[in-house]
Amino acid sequence: MFESCVDLVAEYADVEAQLADPAVHGDQAAARRLGRRFAELGPLVATYREWQSACDDLAAAQELADADPDFADEVASQEARRDTAAERLTELLLPRDPMDDKDVIVEVKAGEGGEESALFAGDLARMYLRYAERQGWSTQVIDSVESDLGGYKDISIAVKAKGSPEPGRAPFARLKFEGGVHRVQRVPVTESQGRIHTSAAGVLVLPEAEEVDVVVDPNDLRIDVYRSSGPGGQSVNTTDSAVRITHLPTGVVVSCQNEKSQLQNKESAMRILRARLLAEAQATAAAEASDARRSQVRTVDRSERIRTYNFPENRISDHRVGFKAYNLDQVLDGELEAVIDACVEADRASRLSESPA
Repeated sequence: MFESCVDLVAEYADVEAQLADPAVHGDQAAARRLGRRFAELGPLVATYREWQSACDDLAAAQELADADPDFADEVASQEARRDTAAERLTELLLPRDPMDDKDVIVEVKAGEGGEESALFAGDLARMYLRYAERQGWSTQVIDSVESDLGGYKDISIAVKAKGSPEPGRAPFARLKFEGGVHRVQRVPVTESQGRIHTSAAGVLVLPEAEEVDVVVDPNDLRIDVYRSSGPGGQSVNTTDSAVRITHLPTGVVVSCQNEKSQLQNKESAMRILRARLLAEAQATAAAEASDARRSQVRTVDRSERIRTYNFPENRISDHRVGFKAYNLDQVLDGELEAVIDACVEADRASRLSESPA
């Protein structure tokens, strides 16, 4: 039982030895990958050792119980300890989303509803920024297009973990369930008669791709520059600092105008482009995989309505997992943990039910 853990324990020891070598840290990307793998394997190795210890202690308790019935309670105690460790180990050995340890780029786009939708997109963007702050993550607004009333027609936010987070605690592992259509029901600021309106905003969560994840041939790119528009400093509308990159093989187009320099906007656009190309590659692979895998990919599909934010009732509802709570004001202030936990638990239960007995 759990024979695969033997190789994983050996890999854990090897990764630990590599991290102890100062030469490895000369390559920050390699050191980061090793650190992530070490953090991923740590709980699994600890649980495997706990299971082994429980099995050994159970065998000893059974020997003692054979000679003295008073040790029967110890047998039951060690059986429970073994079974708990086995259950946890089974969960840790389930196939993981290979992107779960990635940082992310969160894109929020206004949808139907005009200015009200743009204001709601702004609410969602602030919600993710505050949630990231609560998690101790760093954030950067890569690009944004503001609306007339202070919302966002489109905003892209990079979210990055500090150090090597525990398995399941990296930005993509937590935020990937946010992808989809978010619907809002409230009285818009532009409504004079107090009527409740319904509008929506789309969220896309992209695992941020490193250059080794996605190789982009410069010959496949068409780069156009133009003048920035919207609120900003002296450079807005006066210099050709905005950048639009078209990936010719796929037709993916990315524009960035937030920074004052053309070079900075190009770098930001390339970050988003790599993330979108990685997401496209994932979707293509998923289309060739099982129905179970496709259902996971749907969590980052903006075409699917996933959640409703009802302001008059202070209610938030996640339609995928049946989650409902009446603390919408707190959720919008970044207290997303319970909402995300419900999605994570539903995903875990689904994967457990699909795993071989």
